[in-house]
This record gives sequence, structure tokens and C-alpha cells, in this order.
Amino acid sequence: MAEVEQKKQRIFRKFTYRGVDLDQPLDTSYEELMQLPSARLPRRLKRGLRRKRHSLLKRLRKARKQAPPMEKPEVVKTHVRDLIIPPEMVGSMAGVYNGKTFSQVEIKPEMIGHYLGESSITCKPVKHGRPGIRATHSSRFIPLK
Repeated sequence: MAEVEQKKQRIFRKFTYRGVDLDQPLDTSYEELMQLPSARLPRRLKRGLRRKRHSLLKRLRKARKQAPPMEKPEVVKTHVRDLIIPPEMVGSMAGVYNGKTFSQVEIKPEMIGHYLGESSITCKPVKHGRPGIRATHSSRFIPLK
């Protein structure tokens, strides 16, 4: 009975990226990220960042500096969907364009190494309704008027 009364202590899952503990994800550099096993990621990072991707990172850094402590930074809108999320982006807010609107994305540690566009869906999922007239065999028996 004494064991039941004693509350269980909550155990939080420690974040690891490809088997490596990232206690301070902001301190991890591109070089350390490239050492982790993957094919596409190191090749893309070796080739460097283009102008749009580099300016997006600068704007995210600026928004983070201007944010008051313990609050989320301002949303930075972008059309860049093919940026690999580096560790320094964790905690930022990005408005990613999906072809129609900007969807807000909060960058979390689990997203490191993924593309920015993966978190902003571009197509609306289908919601199936009732079939129309002459759509199926069962609709044959509905009088037309």
C-alpha cells in the first residue's frame, strides 16, 4: 500500500539525434551535423547555403534577439521550403508558404536535419462526402425528378 501512495516520478525522454545526445542543440555546428550518418544531408551542407537560405537564417537570428526573454520570437515569413533545419533554428517561428497561405511552424529539436517544407502541408486532405447523382450503381434508383 505504501508503494501505491508514493507518486511516480515523471521521466522525460532525452532528445537524441541519430543516436547522439544533443544537450545544447544550439551549440552544434554544421560540421558536427555532417559527421552524423546520412547521405543527402552532408552533401547538401558541403555545397553551402545559397543567398535566400542564408538571409532567412539571418532574419530568424534577428527575430530571436529582439524577442523578450522566455517568449516566442516573431514569425518570419518565407517561401524557402528546401532549407535543411540546422540546430541554431530550434525555438524559432517560421511562416512557411504552402502555395496559398503561410502556415506557422515552431521549430523543435526533432526537426533537425529535416527540410523546412516537410512541416507545412501543401495539399488539403480529401474529406469524402456523399456521392452525387449517377456516381455509383446505388444512385441509379434515386428518381431524377
